[in-house]
Amino acid sequence: MQKKDLSVQVHPSDEYAREHEGDNGKTEMWYVIDADEGANLIYGFQHEVTEKILRKAVETGTLDKHLQKVKVHKGDTYFVPAGTVHGIGKGILVAEIQESSNVTYRVYDYDRVDKNGKKRELHFDKAVQVMDMNVELDVRQKPRMVKYYSGCSRELLCRCKYFETERIQVTKGFAFSVMDSSFQILMCLNGYGEVQTMDAEQKPMRFSKGETLFLPAGLGRCLVVGDAEMIKVRC
Repeated sequence: MQKKDLSVQVHPSDEYAREHEGDNGKTEMWYVIDADEGANLIYGFQHEVTEKILRKAVETGTLDKHLQKVKVHKGDTYFVPAGTVHGIGKGILVAEIQESSNVTYRVYDYDRVDKNGKKRELHFDKAVQVMDMNVELDVRQKPRMVKYYSGCSRELLCRCKYFETERIQVTKGFAFSVMDSSFQILMCLNGYGEVQTMDAEQKPMRFSKGETLFLPAGLGRCLVVGDAEMIKVRC
């Protein structure tokens, strides 16, 4: 659980990052595992802004008044495409699924200083080149259809060209395949269980609440047995 607000950030697109940073851009999503009453996150702007307005706000420490605050609740999902100004507030625990990238432009850090009295570096000049200044009023992902199977249910949370994320409720068993093209990830939100494979020499992979399993590409047919609520990520 976050004990303080994280800095306000933005990530570039793939095209910009590859040209200027030699890296991928970053599109991500957040699944809210838990949240304190009244906790909020930052998602874009609450009204139209310009570079001039933002630069002055950063210089005077008043950027916060331009940012859109969104109250969050346990179980919410947010898709955060590259270019979206964002920040995770205190009192929130999220599972963050993202494109593989090390590029982050820090826009604002609430004028905080370290133990030596120094502020962290901001990257405003780059950030303003990649950020989306349009106002997004309806940012929470809509509930997707839940499909029920014998022993489990599956709900699509988010799908984009980089990843697909589902929430899986296992009551008895859940079967799926990990193909040669990519790995998958299982994150246990509640409960416990194990992953069995078709390989007789592969021991079952046990898991419980708070644990994450990395399933390598080419693992093949898998069976989750147990009583658990899980996040499954396929890239």
